[in-house]
Amino acid sequence: MFETLIIISAVLAIIIVVVLILAARKPDTFRIERTAVVNAPADKVFPLIADFHQWLKWSPWEGRDPALKRTYSGAERGRGAVYAWDGNKNVGSGRMEILEATQPSKIVIKLDFFKPFEGHNTAEFTMSPLGGATNVIWVMHGPAPFMSKVMQVFMNMDRMIGKDFETGLANLKTITET
Repeated sequence: MFETLIIISAVLAIIIVVVLILAARKPDTFRIERTAVVNAPADKVFPLIADFHQWLKWSPWEGRDPALKRTYSGAERGRGAVYAWDGNKNVGSGRMEILEATQPSKIVIKLDFFKPFEGHNTAEFTMSPLGGATNVIWVMHGPAPFMSKVMQVFMNMDRMIGKDFETGLANLKTITET
């Protein structure tokens, strides 16, 4: 019995050490990027991103909590606009503030998550003309603290968040093309 306990403890210790080593080898920063071509001019896409009130129409996270509490402050849209949310376990809580809004080509957002995990990142939307269409690039990047690296040992953050970006871009495409 005692020998079995020692063996189990040793195996658990080895597993923990392996996870910590794998986590330590992960990069100190992360970047998630998705792109979509929207068959509409950037002038039609830009307002949907630069006005947080419009995110209700296309954001992949808006429908995940029907009781989501939203707070808008600062500027009505563009630079200085702030959107805070507090919701269930599917959306958590956080705050976004537009730091830069260069119409119709670029929007930079400071993105702070509070729950379920704290994180401080940057989101960027870049819109470039592509014939009569617009190439929209959605990027999120930021630091990867050690706990984030441990989580990355078990989950592919790019695939997980990237799916949401793809859904959001598809929603933008649908709205602007109709």
